Amino acid sequence: MVAPMSTIASGRLAFWEGGSLWVFDIPDAPGAPDRNAMHAHHAFQLTFSLGGRFNLHLEDRVVPGPHAIVAPDAPHAFEARGLVALLFIEPESRAGRSLTQLIEGRPAAPISPEQARDAPDLIKRAYEHESPKDALRETGVFIANRIAGHTRATEPDRRVRQMIKWASDNLDETPGINAAADRVDLSPGRASHLFVEETGLPFRTYVLWLRLVRAVDAHTGGLTLTQAAQEAGFADSAHFSRTFKRMFGLPAAALEIS
Repeated sequence: MVAPMSTIASGRLAFWEGGSLWVFDIPDAPGAPDRNAMHAHHAFQLTFSLGGRFNLHLEDRVVPGPHAIVAPDAPHAFEARGLVALLFIEPESRAGRSLTQLIEGRPAAPISPEQARDAPDLIKRAYEHESPKDALRETGVFIANRIAGHTRATEPDRRVRQMIKWASDNLDETPGINAAADRVDLSPGRASHLFVEETGLPFRTYVLWLRLVRAVDAHTGGLTLTQAAQEAGFADSAHFSRTFKRMFGLPAAALEIS
C-alpha cells in the first residue's frame, strides 16, 4: 500500500482573469523538503515575504528574498519557510506586459522595497480577513493594476485575445489551433505563429496552462483533485498531477489549499 502524501504547506488562493494570488504557510517540519524541484510556468511570479523567508534558486545563481520576481518560463526552484505570498501575473495581461518591460529580459531579479511598497502588508491583511478569498482577489487585482500603471504597456493583438477567450470558454471541449484560427479569420499557420509571437507559448501549451489554472481554482472551491481534473478537462487526475508538478515543482497533493 502506498502511504498518503504528507502536506508540506497550507494556504489560501484566489484567482481572476490574468492572475492569481497564493499565500502559503510553510512550516519548518522534520523531513520536509528544503525546496521544490526545478520547474517553469507561464506566469510571472512575484514573491513576497509576509514574515517568512525564501530563496529562489535559478540554474546559475540564487535570488534571495524578501521580495523577488521570476520571469515566465524561467526554470527555478523555491526554498521557503514561514508565511510567503506568490502573485502570479500572466504575461499577456496588461500588468504582465508592464512586467516584461520592467524585468528587461532577466530570468529573475530582486524587487526593491520601493517597488514592493506596501504589497506585503496588504496581502497579509487580506489573508487574515474574515472573507480571505474575496480580499485576496481584490488585493491581487489592485497590486497588478498598480504595476500596470507604471508603464505604457499595450495588450496583445486583438486576434490573440479573441483566441484566448475562445479557448477559455471552450475548455470543456478540446480547443485546437485550427478552430481558434477560424474564429479570427486566419490560416492555422499564421494564427499559430502570431500566438507564439504574442504570448511566448504554442496554442496547445497555453490551453494546458488554462486547464491547470481552472483545475486549481476548482480545487480551492472544494472539489477533490480528481473532480477538479475532470472539471478542467484533463484526461485524468494523473495528467493533472503531472502537469502541476512540471509547472510548480511539487505534487498538488502536497498542498492543503482553500
